This record gives sequence, C-alpha cells and structure tokens, in this order.
Amino acid sequence: MEPQENWNASEKSKLLQPGPPPYLDHSGYPPPGSFPSTSGYQAQQYGASGPYGQGPYPGHPAVTVQPAVYLTNIPLAYPLPDYLGYSIFTMLCCCLPLGIVALIYSINTRNANMSGQQQIAENNSKMALTVNNIALGIGLALSVVYIVCVIVVSVNGQQETTPP
Repeated sequence: MEPQENWNASEKSKLLQPGPPPYLDHSGYPPPGSFPSTSGYQAQQYGASGPYGQGPYPGHPAVTVQPAVYLTNIPLAYPLPDYLGYSIFTMLCCCLPLGIVALIYSINTRNANMSGQQQIAENNSKMALTVNNIALGIGLALSVVYIVCVIVVSVNGQQETTPP
C-alpha cells in the first residue's frame, strides 16, 4: 500500500484534537507561549508544552499541577511533661478527687503531645501540675491534722488512765 499523494499532516492533526467549545471565551487569557518554560532541556527539545507541541486545545500550552502534601500526626520536637506519675501518686496517696482530675489532664497532655498540638499540650501540662500541687498540699495538710489529732487523743488518753 502506497502513501496517499493528497496527505496533509496539518489537517490530520486538527482532526485528532478537537477545538474548544464555542461557548468558551478565551479573550481574558494571555497568548499561548507567553510564559517562560521551567522544564529545561525538554522545553528546548520539544517546545514549551511537551513532546506534542500543544496542550488540551491546539495552540494552548499544557498545565502541570503538583500534588498537595498533607502532614499529619507530627510529634513535637520536645514533648511537654505530662506529670502522669505525679498524678497517680496524688490520686492514691493524697487526695483522690483532685488526683483523678490531675490524671485526666495528664492523659490529655500526653495525647496532645502525640498529635502535635503544642498549645493544648502546654495548657494541659500546666493544669496537671497545678492540680497535682493542690492535691499534694491538701494531702500533706490532712496528714498533719491527722497526726496532731492522734497525738492529742493519745496524750488525753494517758492522762485519764493514770491515777492521781
């Protein structure tokens, strides 16, 4: 089979790429090829729009879009202290209700550290330390009051049992 004599390459290339729909107005766009190419050697070899010399429509350059990068669950460079051990100690030995509150703040601090929320971790860490200190103060005060009461009762008990 011999090539056709009437073959026109420009007519065939127009048949492969349909023109833009008639309802689109391209008057607001800059003329094709007015932007400098950033692809280096390939732009010199093939032209600004790749190896085919055209974009989606004849005469329009191709547009390259880079995918977006999403960063999630970034741990903090320096995690804030969560005072978990201190909270467990105050819950078991000093003041149970305030120890539970401090434990909740400690766990929330740890979770915020793991999820990279530094402001929330900082607020929860401060609250855990404050509640732990209050619980320790209450526990020490109650211990001192208990010891004083035991001493007073034992001294009064010895005075009543000794004959005059």
